Amino acid sequence: MDRDNKIAVLVDAENVSEKYAQVLLDEVTNYGIPTYKRVYGDWTNPQLRKWKDSLLVYSFTPIQQYSYTSGKNASDSAMIIDAMDILYSGKVTGFCLVTSDSDFTRLAMRLREAGMLVLGMGEKKTPQPFIKACEKFVYLEVLSKPEDKEEKEEKEEKGEAKPALKKGKKAAVEGASLKKVRSTIKDIVNSIGNEEGWVSLAEVGNNLSKRMPDFDTRNYGYTKLIDLVSTFTCFEISRVPVGDGGKVNKILIRIK
Repeated sequence: MDRDNKIAVLVDAENVSEKYAQVLLDEVTNYGIPTYKRVYGDWTNPQLRKWKDSLLVYSFTPIQQYSYTSGKNASDSAMIIDAMDILYSGKVTGFCLVTSDSDFTRLAMRLREAGMLVLGMGEKKTPQPFIKACEKFVYLEVLSKPEDKEEKEEKEEKGEAKPALKKGKKAAVEGASLKKVRSTIKDIVNSIGNEEGWVSLAEVGNNLSKRMPDFDTRNYGYTKLIDLVSTFTCFEISRVPVGDGGKVNKILIRIK
């Protein structure tokens, strides 16, 4: 991903908790620079009261949208209209749509048709059509708060930290099964491997994200793709020195 992407972050506050405010912005910086930061909702609704502190701390711009009719989410329309206005302004190269609502599926598709990077974020209840419409989708549940990371480090020092999830154990988020991930990786290796069957793990990762937008090693308790692939006994792994006096390795895999 181009870290210089200018990304419009649009948050549907009516179905995303304020507790994710910092971690979602931290995640966006892995893909580019947050420029527009807008949060949509009916701010007269007491249920959004907790969001108000986050608006100030993280410099979000609140967009007021009254609910004109009971049972209808007027914020969806406001967010979609703003997204199209921002698109036509030509000031961004990507969008981050933070919602668990499938109503934004067509918006994600339209933005991608315009050549935009579309990053989606939502909870595990997010419907598949919206997930598939995004170039990359991240489950908010796998993004831990900074204080959680500090607590984890303290527990590790005390020997109280829980071990990472291993193959066969329940994933941190109910995304695609490990069996499906393994099968997809095998298909990728078969498709783009060289004459000896080898393919770089980086290429595998890129192809995997295109086929499965919600794939994220953190869903399964791992931080790197190599850690996850190493648990699959059907693959052979090779590390080839490529630079810096042999200190930098290119990781290759093939089917045994």
